[in-house]
Amino acid sequence: MALNLEKQLQFVNIAIHVTCVPMIMMTAFLFATNTPAIPLPTWATVPNLPANLGTILATAYSGLYILMEPVAGCMLAPLIMGGTAYANILTSTYPRTANQWALGLHIFSWIAQFVGHGVFEGRAPALLDNLVQALFLAPFFVWMEILFMFGYRPELKSRLDQAIEGDLQKLQAEKAAKKTNGHAK
Repeated sequence: MALNLEKQLQFVNIAIHVTCVPMIMMTAFLFATNTPAIPLPTWATVPNLPANLGTILATAYSGLYILMEPVAGCMLAPLIMGGTAYANILTSTYPRTANQWALGLHIFSWIAQFVGHGVFEGRAPALLDNLVQALFLAPFFVWMEILFMFGYRPELKSRLDQAIEGDLQKLQAEKAAKKTNGHAK
């Protein structure tokens, strides 16, 4: 049995994304739960989800994900809202410890993302190209990848794979053109 190094490296890169992108999002939401809550009437409150910046962001992300892809968004929204509710519990019960752990996980995840992109993809993370894509769309793309692994919407996965392949070929052609023109960095 031969070892397929390319496949192994691709698996590691996917594992980094699937692990670290959600950690970046949820630790950012945890940091945002440290903000004061907007006072709401009792009937408009939800236990463990005060109207602080963390809850507002989680609600906005969930709502926009549902609008982008209703079924996938509806499956992800409870995870985001539940994670944010737990973040609110942690920051109200153990503020210093929760924030220290979140900071460590946040920094680790960003470093792993940059290493993964540099070593396994040979390019900079989307953060350097498009901030909205990196901070808003990346968590949803990771969720979609997980769903695709379980057979969710194979026709959509096929279309996305073709579009990604086209974009990669275009990127490689641009790099090759820069090298032949003497502009390689």
